[in-house]
Parts: sequence; C-alpha cells; structure tokens
Amino acid sequence: MIVRRLLSLAAAIAAVTAAVVVCVAAAAFALYAVGRIWLTPAGAAAVVAIAFALVAAGVAALAVPKAPELPDPPEQAPLVDQLIAMAKARPLVALGAAAAAVTVLVRNPAVISAIVGAFLAGGAGAPQTRTDPK
Repeated sequence: MIVRRLLSLAAAIAAVTAAVVVCVAAAAFALYAVGRIWLTPAGAAAVVAIAFALVAAGVAALAVPKAPELPDPPEQAPLVDQLIAMAKARPLVALGAAAAAVTVLVRNPAVISAIVGAFLAGGAGAPQTRTDPK
C-alpha cells in the first residue's frame, strides 16, 4: 500500500514537472515571437533571457527565508583578561596549555631567545631610512 502511494506520488510529481517544462518552453517561444517583431533574433533572445532571469530572481526571493538580524557583538575584554578568566574557569585546561608551552620552549631554545630578544628590542627593530651622500 505504501509503495503504491509512493509510486503514485512520484508519477504525479513527474507529470507536474513535465507540464511546467512545456509551459515554460511555450512562454519562452511566445515571448521570443513577440520580441522578434521589433527586435533582431539576438535582441529577442536577450529579452527572453532577461524575463526568465527576473522570474527566477523573484521565485528565489520568495523561497529564501529572511535572515534574522544579528545583535551587535559585546565589547571584548583584553586578551590577557580573557586568558585569566579562562584559566579561572577551567584550571585543568590552563595547566595543560602551560605544560604544552613549557614543552615547546624546552625542546626549542631558539624560541626562548626570539621571545626575549623581541621584548628587549622594543621599538629598536623599526626600519630606518638611509641617506646616501651622493
């Protein structure tokens, strides 16, 4: 019984789809014939294309639901405050992150020297303009 209803539904959908295709083709040809009276064949074809593009845009505008408005995002606290709040909320995650950072620093001492050098250099790394005495 269910299979029979599903097959009947599929046949009905196919029949409606075929009817829609025939109607669209007939409407396109009719619009082309009317446009051909005043325009060249290319111009009439362009009129048909524009008309069906407008129809497609209208159907899409009706079919797509309107997106809800998003509220303004709240102001974010500075990164250090966020990290401290996260560490207070999840101390085990903070401990794991600290352990991972220490492991990376111990296994690669160049990272430590790069970090220390960046802090000590401050603004010394700013590019300077050269003046050539030519």
